[in-house]
Amino acid sequence: MTTDTRKQAGLTQEALAMELDRPQSFVAKYERSERRLDLIELLRIARVLNVDAHAILDVLIAIEN
Repeated sequence: MTTDTRKQAGLTQEALAMELDRPQSFVAKYERSERRLDLIELLRIARVLNVDAHAILDVLIAIEN
């Protein structure tokens, strides 16, 4: 998930982190690519941001191929 996706959802890093019950640094680190998300984290973030997780996975698969 990108910063743009979060901003389009109208959320700050802090607001998203609160929705995820995680510290703000969690959001900052994955947005800066300092940490990877596991599948469960990705699905939770997609749900909060109202983003289609299938579309995200399709993009990731295409990048890897």
